[in-house]
Amino acid sequence: MAGLLTDPAPEALGPLVGEPLVVVELDDGDNMEVGARLRELPAVAVALHRSGSALPVGVDNFDVLLTEEPHPPRPWVSDHGELLARLAERVNRNPIAAVSLVELLRLSEGLSAVDALVCESFVYSMLQAGPEFASWLSARRIPRRVREGDPVHAARSGNRLAVSLNRPTVHNAYSAAMRDALSDALSIAVADPDLESVHLEGIGPSFCSGGDLTEFGTTPNPSTAHVIRVTRSPARLLVELADRVKVSVHGACVGAGVELSAFASRVEADSEAWFELPEVQMGLVPGAGGTASLPRRIGRHRTAVLALSGDRISAQLALEWGLIDEIVQS
Repeated sequence: MAGLLTDPAPEALGPLVGEPLVVVELDDGDNMEVGARLRELPAVAVALHRSGSALPVGVDNFDVLLTEEPHPPRPWVSDHGELLARLAERVNRNPIAAVSLVELLRLSEGLSAVDALVCESFVYSMLQAGPEFASWLSARRIPRRVREGDPVHAARSGNRLAVSLNRPTVHNAYSAAMRDALSDALSIAVADPDLESVHLEGIGPSFCSGGDLTEFGTTPNPSTAHVIRVTRSPARLLVELADRVKVSVHGACVGAGVELSAFASRVEADSEAWFELPEVQMGLVPGAGGTASLPRRIGRHRTAVLALSGDRISAQLALEWGLIDEIVQS
């Protein structure tokens, strides 16, 4: 490994012809130096710590930190092999998206939230033109479009604004119309500093089931999609409003549902709520702001675990990680 990493551009690592994932067992100081070099390379760098010794320090340059210890502190994630196996399988299935994700997270770590949103959109748009997203599109079943009324309800009462996602028959799937309507509602609060609080919730069985699958692949071209994404951006508005926003989530909290809610200063969840980032398995990265919002709540490393694995986590684990602030009774 040390010899491999002396090459300034080793083709044995990377998503095209080499290995897109490298696992380094942290058993000595030399491997710590290996981790620092891996951050510069196009591969997902995983640090693996065996039980029985103290958790090492100075490991931030890795993308994922796994330990056999139960309930480890941030940024570590507990695993006895099953999670690592899933990560390996899913990274190898969509290596371009997986490596793009960790490179984006590394870069965004030093940026403001607004700049991180722009970088996310660049990467998302690029991947929309890529082979992995095309493969996912070709294999999927196209859901039936649902007729609906207003996708978002907004009501002001004094100095408070209540905003509700309103596509209950599709678990509040995040459509272009919902994005635009949510932008309009949040713009009210941005424009009026007298509004002391904004409460965002979802009507029906779920808070938000993620992007509307009937619209995937329907944008005219990736460059136009990028301009739309950074112009009509609820995420950017939530950055401005974060201190005044509370989000209440229940049921499915997937994709955009996780990403947008994580911007709020307070997130409450029903005990049965669950959270998932599926985009990498579609050949994409989170595109509603998740690479800007989640790292600021749970850190870059645990964000990478959620996005690369696509695993569903419970409200209890989300609370332990800091993705939500409280579990409340419905």
